[in-house]
Amino acid sequence: MSADLTEWFAGDAVPMARTLGIELVDVEPDKVVAKVEAREELSTSSDAMHGGAIMAVADTLGAIGTVANMPRGARTTTVESKTNFFRAVPVGSTLTAEATPLHRGRTTQVWQTRLTGENGKLAALVTQTQMVLYPD
Repeated sequence: MSADLTEWFAGDAVPMARTLGIELVDVEPDKVVAKVEAREELSTSSDAMHGGAIMAVADTLGAIGTVANMPRGARTTTVESKTNFFRAVPVGSTLTAEATPLHRGRTTQVWQTRLTGENGKLAALVTQTQMVLYPD
């Protein structure tokens, strides 16, 4: 992982990531991997991780991947996101998320995040488009 990106992530740049408890495992221009404990605070009434929390994890990884591929001084924002859910992630288990780029252009990037449970089975698949914003 790049030291600059690690410092950016560990700082106040992504407060939502702290709330979610995202633990970055690997950040490369071609892949971002993270783990998240499915905690009660992130759950539904059925003791499964809330779909919105799962989507937020994927959104965060797509943004981190975009930051790893854009020039210094640029910013990013999500402009579109699509999620398919396949199975629940039980509270007390660990969610693993792996984001890979489908497109890395100058003004947009598209990332796909596979989110799996501890059994390695696909829980959700998220495809998102990030816009790259350049300083004036």
